[in-house]
Amino acid sequence: MSLTRDDLIDFIYDEARMLDEGRYDEWLALWQKDGHYWMPLDYKQTDPIQVTSLMYEDIFMLKLRVERLNGARTFSQKPKSRCHHVLSRPYVDEMDNEAGRYVTTTFMHYVETRLDDQFLLALTARHELALVDGKIMIANKRVDILNCDAAFGNIQLLP
Repeated sequence: MSLTRDDLIDFIYDEARMLDEGRYDEWLALWQKDGHYWMPLDYKQTDPIQVTSLMYEDIFMLKLRVERLNGARTFSQKPKSRCHHVLSRPYVDEMDNEAGRYVTTTFMHYVETRLDDQFLLALTARHELALVDGKIMIANKRVDILNCDAAFGNIQLLP
């Protein structure tokens, strides 16, 4: 099976919509079992292991996060936080249909709100995608915050 650029771009938009609509179990099903969600702490950071990151979560930690967000007894999420992704058209940086490996870059604004608090982040998301049994899967996702060196509060959801 060969993917088109539009297939990859639609996948990125669909992922953002799942997060905006709180469909976290569906979102989690997009991930490969050895995937990582990485949000670096430093500008142009290259190492998620030896350098502190805002987030570096494997599938186990992502499952815990989703359980917390879906949980009825998560009192820090009463009322629940909500988010909204505003994406520019994703770039397809690498496309290897033979190997089933793809890389995209998406610039976006991310808004998260809860009660009277609302904050905006400017982000760049880099998706490493794989074609597995005819399905596009997230192998790794890196989210760089434009002002990563600024002080800000907790990010409850997933940009």
